[in-house]
Amino acid sequence: MLATWLGAAVWGLSPAAQAEPLAAPAARARIDVIQLNGLIDPIEADFVHHALTQSARGGAIVLVVQLSSTAGVISPSRLAALGAAIRQSPVPVAVWVGPNGSRAYGAAYAVLANAQLRGVAPGSRIGHSTPGVPHPVEGRTLNATQAVAQGAATINAPTLGDFIVDLDGQTVDTGSGPTVLHTAQVVTGSNGEPRRQPTVDTRFRKITLLQQLLHTDASPSVAYLLLVIGLLLAVLEFFTAGIGIAAACGAVALFLSSYGLGVLPLRPWALALILIGIFGFCIDLQAGVPRAWTGIGAVCLILGTLRLFEHVSMSPLAVVGGVLGTALFMLAGMPAMVRARFSTPTIGRASMIGEMGVALAALAPEGTVEVRGAPWRARTNRATPIGAGDAIRVVAIDGLLLEVEPESGGAREAHH
Repeated sequence: MLATWLGAAVWGLSPAAQAEPLAAPAARARIDVIQLNGLIDPIEADFVHHALTQSARGGAIVLVVQLSSTAGVISPSRLAALGAAIRQSPVPVAVWVGPNGSRAYGAAYAVLANAQLRGVAPGSRIGHSTPGVPHPVEGRTLNATQAVAQGAATINAPTLGDFIVDLDGQTVDTGSGPTVLHTAQVVTGSNGEPRRQPTVDTRFRKITLLQQLLHTDASPSVAYLLLVIGLLLAVLEFFTAGIGIAAACGAVALFLSSYGLGVLPLRPWALALILIGIFGFCIDLQAGVPRAWTGIGAVCLILGTLRLFEHVSMSPLAVVGGVLGTALFMLAGMPAMVRARFSTPTIGRASMIGEMGVALAALAPEGTVEVRGAPWRARTNRATPIGAGDAIRVVAIDGLLLEVEPESGGAREAHH
């Protein structure tokens, strides 16, 4: 009690006045914001459903979707269910196509068209609607001004902040009747001129790290490059007989690629061509010199790459990188690595001509021999096959392939 009276004396308050609790500031309304970028895939469709549920539970007055996408890779039935969820949501959904230069085509346009409030940033375009989508824009696109004029959008806003402010005064149907949104108020700026500022708290919702990884894998360019990298690492492990690091990394790349290939509109025959292309390179890599299979592999790889997906396309940089990188790896990188892995240090390969060795496996006409304590791929031009364990002599070198012949009288004399 004494402390109460002392506090009152210091601050000039009566004990009764000090005991009165201060009035809590009025709680500000809240809006939720999510972003949809890239292809509309199952990950992002589920994310929208989850955001609608969480916004309703959290008491948000509106869910804002920042949208930039040129296509979708979900089924028509799933796209229709997503549109119905947006239309029937107890929390109003406002979609803004932005920032400047963004696009909302196909499935993305369906997300926009089903929202109660629609905004487009200057420089962005919408259109190429899918069948059955409200406000169809078939075979053409609209800029921000045209979209507002034709009713495909309601707000032309250059930034997300402007879009949120422009939601103020908009009438929406929340299921319990029309409701007017209040997201901004007019204040006097430092220059004395009135301006509007937001009166709501904004909370950004994001997908998890794993979901973001899978969504990235569903990009055509990423899925293709992961496929090629995984296959090349498997080839590296097979030919160099390493300690398994390349195989493990290749398995991870192929696993991640499999999700993207499963989601994207894949052409199975094009995937088969890519596999045949890699196999063709491997045949001539085994032979030691580029021959017909290298050309066949290159053609199959190019055709498979260009026709791998339907309705969606890869970036030109990914196409060039995948094809050219594979050719350089198989024609230049792999021979050098195989040479370094299995050959022994010499002044020059020509010094091996005349060397004696032993056949590790039957040569009929190709097989494996051991020369200078290291295994080599070898070929004999003799009509008589060389059996495993037979002595051989190196007579020529063709790339990474040794040309050998059975130990003859002259070779036997040189050997002894």
